[in-house]
Amino acid sequence: MKLKRPSIPYIAWMLVFTLVPIVLIFSYSFTDRSGQLSLEAFSNALGYKDVFLRSLWIAFISTLICLLLAYPVAFFMSRQKKSTQNFLTMLIMIPMWMNFLLRIYAWVTLLQNNGPIDTMLSFLGIHTQLLGNQNAVILGMVYEYLPFMVLPLYTVMSKIDFRLIEAASDLGANKAGVMRKVVFPLSLPGIISGVTMVFVPSASTFLVAQYLGGTNDIMIGDVIDKIFWSDNHTGSAIALILMAAIFIFLIILNFFGDEEAIAA
Repeated sequence: MKLKRPSIPYIAWMLVFTLVPIVLIFSYSFTDRSGQLSLEAFSNALGYKDVFLRSLWIAFISTLICLLLAYPVAFFMSRQKKSTQNFLTMLIMIPMWMNFLLRIYAWVTLLQNNGPIDTMLSFLGIHTQLLGNQNAVILGMVYEYLPFMVLPLYTVMSKIDFRLIEAASDLGANKAGVMRKVVFPLSLPGIISGVTMVFVPSASTFLVAQYLGGTNDIMIGDVIDKIFWSDNHTGSAIALILMAAIFIFLIILNFFGDEEAIAA
């Protein structure tokens, strides 16, 4: 098949910055320091299984919270007039214009001892540790990735023919029935896109746990970032296992999406 000239730079970019790193990860994963074929890296990677499972759990909880928060927001946005939709979309995107690390620093300032939130809670007689725990990590993840859930949902919901909702209401369906039988099936592509866009980076992210979590809240992305410089074979094996887990998750997610589409 003859390649079109405009596609050549894109293909070259993909080869150099996507395919080559993946090939290197595979190569490092199945070799030892002497370059011989070995599964030692995977054996070492199994020592981090607790961190790996905790990372997937935190990513799952963060994704679920994002979905629960984003769904009504996206539905509300889709029912507004066009100018209001554009304004609300801009408000959601504004935080994304700021550097990722600066947003984390902002939450550190808000949650630290004697910070604004801690001072307010202390004034109300509530004393609790806000920073340096798993809840703070999940809060930071939800804040960072919530827009990636809202926008796909809003895009899909804004294309729903709301005459279908009116027809369902006229036929006797209550609000819960309309949401369950009309809106939810039609918004499923947006749910799948949003869950994918939130879960994948959440499972592999780093820095969030380093700044907002405690010593027991480190995530697998932080482990890869730390260990890769001293042992790129074990780091590659951990990354490869994480890639496989995410790939399996995406297959399952799309399978349920196809099943729902058929049922609808």
